[in-house]
Amino acid sequence: REAYKMAWLSQRQLARSCLDLNIINQSPGWAQTQVAETVVVCKFNHQGGSVQLPESDITVHVPQGHIAVGEFQEVSLRVFLDPPQMLNHDLSCTVSPLLEITLGNLNTMEAILLEMKIGAEVRKDPFSQVMTEMVCLHSPNKEGPFTVLNNCYIYKDTIQVKLIDLSQVMYLVVAAQAKATQSPAATIWDYIHKTTSIGIYGPKYIHPSFTTVFTVCGHSYMPGKLTISDIKKGGKNTSPVVFQLWGKHSFLLDKPQDLSISVFSCDPGFEVKTEGERKELKQNQLQASQVFHQQFLFSLVDSRKMHLFVFQVQLGPPNGRPVTQFFITTPDPAPNLKRHLNLPGNLQKEKEIKSAPSLPAVYVKYPTFQDKKLNFTKYGVTLKTVLRQNKIDYLLEYIKGDTIALLGEGKVKAIGQSRVKEWYVGVLRGKIGLIHCKNVKVIAKEQVISMSDRVFTTRNLLEQIALPFKKLTYIYSVILTLVSEKVYDWKVLADVLGYSHLALEGFERTHADKESEKVSYVLKKLKEDCHRDKNTRKFLYELVVALLKMDCQGIVAHIIQEAALLTSAVKLGKGWRELAQKLVRFTKQQVEAYEIPHRGKAGAVAVEMMWKPAYDFLYTWGAHYGNSYRDVLQDLQSALDRMKNPVTKQWRDLTGALLLVHSLEVLRATSFSTSEEKNLVL
Repeated sequence: REAYKMAWLSQRQLARSCLDLNIINQSPGWAQTQVAETVVVCKFNHQGGSVQLPESDITVHVPQGHIAVGEFQEVSLRVFLDPPQMLNHDLSCTVSPLLEITLGNLNTMEAILLEMKIGAEVRKDPFSQVMTEMVCLHSPNKEGPFTVLNNCYIYKDTIQVKLIDLSQVMYLVVAAQAKATQSPAATIWDYIHKTTSIGIYGPKYIHPSFTTVFTVCGHSYMPGKLTISDIKKGGKNTSPVVFQLWGKHSFLLDKPQDLSISVFSCDPGFEVKTEGERKELKQNQLQASQVFHQQFLFSLVDSRKMHLFVFQVQLGPPNGRPVTQFFITTPDPAPNLKRHLNLPGNLQKEKEIKSAPSLPAVYVKYPTFQDKKLNFTKYGVTLKTVLRQNKIDYLLEYIKGDTIALLGEGKVKAIGQSRVKEWYVGVLRGKIGLIHCKNVKVIAKEQVISMSDRVFTTRNLLEQIALPFKKLTYIYSVILTLVSEKVYDWKVLADVLGYSHLALEGFERTHADKESEKVSYVLKKLKEDCHRDKNTRKFLYELVVALLKMDCQGIVAHIIQEAALLTSAVKLGKGWRELAQKLVRFTKQQVEAYEIPHRGKAGAVAVEMMWKPAYDFLYTWGAHYGNSYRDVLQDLQSALDRMKNPVTKQWRDLTGALLLVHSLEVLRATSFSTSEEKNLVL
């Protein structure tokens, strides 16, 4: 009896701690995401088109008639910041990044056109014009050798290249080349105006202590994200981390020379940590057009309030005047849950918000959900029988020879009975779930001989993919704030939830004047009804189903990420330390930084409170993905699956959440008529 009592009290304390939001905070920590190299891929038919590398001036144009009618061309672009070193010497200097173009179809009838911005211009004097030429070089291998292409046209800082002799993989780079040098000219630099670009990279959000990366390139391209592999924390190298581009600056440098880099904070609340060694960019690095990285560490002074700030960057000779200087504004601090909640500690902020002038009403026409039959285009035939003695949620069971309807060919990576596998999302006998990719042969619709069930509607799909929300943990006040701010028509929400009869008297009693207050009233009504009938009704499930019927997939994406992170934190407990090691290779000191704010009088974090540092970490980690909620869920699933004792073996609702996000596109495409004018809330 005593053991039962203690277990009940412990669970009660855990449940109450989930509502103790006033002490949830962002702990200082290093939480970045590991990413693969950015590649853009585009598929064209015979009508052609264009593909542009994101955040760049690099475009490939595929003309109409490039391939025959009925065929397709797949074009892939990838950029390498470091140019081939063999092309950088006294008579040659690269002025663009190295571009990789991959083609999927070589059965072509027309050339393709490359358009790219270059980082240099030949000087206007007659001698430079005669001695220097901008050329585009080509090679089938990344390491070379490179040959000059003849079909080039240059206008100011842009080069256009007609690619006639196509191969499956092509590497291209633009260089300024001199026939010879004549005194006083010593190198190719004396014949051109060379642009040098500086990019300042940092985390998506600033923390009490954070690193920025100063990057120099000999061309104009700076990617929006940059992966750095030599970051040091606590004297140890961390795993490769991705930084966001905070700002970019370009300037003309007359000749390669040693340059000293200085960074100054313009805000007394932050300081730049000096490590004793001078930050220098060497002449030979500039001459070789090598990409140069230098790290600067910022830290908060005396635990002051976190805020964005401005810092200055100077570049110049070690003992001379700066050749260039510019200012960078940091992003905001990491999001804090306190910003979203009206807790006692935020009463002053709440008063300020209420006294602010009201914004004009936002009118949004929500589309009408239609219960329509799903039109599958891909099917699969099972190659073996899988019947499990212990049933596993969200995993389908089937008999050899069954025909399964597939929701596309997208794959989910998740643990099965014992190993991590790749799965298709499919429908069999009226049930949606996952099927191991190796156990099914994908076939076209025309090859289907028989189906056990031919009718599966959008309502069936919606009700099944939302099932994880019946078990996910959530913070009601966060959901209330998010939905009331993002839903702009309380009547539509009420109607979808079955509250079309809701009387205006209720709003008058609660003094609900604004649209957001009326939405909150509807949500509170739903919460109360679900609580009264908690054995059969679940608040979050019914709310998500309603939001998806309104095509509010953006709100649902926020909710599912929030709920998945919180539930994972509760499930993990002290296991979050192992997860942090797998995700970002946390040190013991970094783990302690997250746990210190939640330690009790005994100097340790109570077992039932361990979810708090776990949630702080996961929230910070997830914030660096921006809006890529699918990547957050998949990377979290993969990391949990790799743990020594994966919680995902028993807790399958994160897998169910992945199944949901892989089904949203099909749900939207089928449920809402394309002929109906739509103004979607994303």
